[in-house]
Amino acid sequence: MKSRDWYVKQIKRKPVQITRYVVQTVFLLFLLYVGVRFYQFYMHFETLGESPFVERPAAVEGFLPISALMGLKIWLGTGEFDIIHPAGLVLFSFFVGSAFFFRRTFCSWICPIGTAGEWIGRLGKKLFKRNFEAPTWLTWLLTPIKYLLLLFFIGMVILMPTYSAIEFINTPYNKISDIKMLLFFLHISGFGLGFVVLMFGLSLFYKNFWCCFLCPYGALIGLGAIFRITKVRRNEETCMNCEMCTKVCPSRIKVHKAAAVTNLNCTGCLACVEACPVKDTLTMTVANKKVNKWFIPVAFFVLFFIVVGFAKLTGHWETIIHYEEWKQLITEANNIQ
Repeated sequence: MKSRDWYVKQIKRKPVQITRYVVQTVFLLFLLYVGVRFYQFYMHFETLGESPFVERPAAVEGFLPISALMGLKIWLGTGEFDIIHPAGLVLFSFFVGSAFFFRRTFCSWICPIGTAGEWIGRLGKKLFKRNFEAPTWLTWLLTPIKYLLLLFFIGMVILMPTYSAIEFINTPYNKISDIKMLLFFLHISGFGLGFVVLMFGLSLFYKNFWCCFLCPYGALIGLGAIFRITKVRRNEETCMNCEMCTKVCPSRIKVHKAAAVTNLNCTGCLACVEACPVKDTLTMTVANKKVNKWFIPVAFFVLFFIVVGFAKLTGHWETIIHYEEWKQLITEANNIQ
């Protein structure tokens, strides 16, 4: 059992990381709450009204990136905002757009998969006394996979005519794509369960395995780093080459070898900055100007809540699908392909 003094020292030494762990936990609990509420919403219709009606939480649309990508294509092409899954489009647009200034802050602070992968990685470090490194040849072999998946999805959407995208958005399948997602996990196949277990199992040995090698959503968000507006800089003159920055990086980036961290996998978590024992050797910069280490997470969340609040006030959050249509769609869900 660690003493109270130990925790106080950790909070003083790593205030951003402690805050990040708390925020990760809060969002994970919130998303579990959303999942339970969504299940209750579904069961009301599945039991033909025997279960009490619960309002569908719009936040569940954050798990529908393909639908949101279609909605974004239509929005950019015609100016028409998706009214079927508006919350999904709002969240997708914000997370992708915010990456130009905040890198993959979404991945390190909010994403439940990223949180789970990081926690499992820490568990693996306790079990095996370290997180393992993939051989260089294997890293080069695996890294392109998420970009190939991303290219496939984006290519599919770009090549699709706008009128076809509009037709898809209004199909019964898209309308209940969130229900389809729920049914997938409620009746998960042996292959699906095995894949999930494999991903989490690999994270025990290699922290954030899914995020580093396979996640196309993270790959898309990470592309914002190409413009290098925000990055961690290393003062090579004061650096002790202790490698503490590299050891704590969830993305396994060789921070101690970089003059500036421009790697697309950087999530802007600031773990490296707080781990550095020499003051101002690692600093966060925006447009080549040094900023306080709190700037990135605070600015991200302020903007996040402003965007979500604005979407709710302007009617761009709740779906137009009404009760009777949900009743019909969910009743026929198993037959909708």
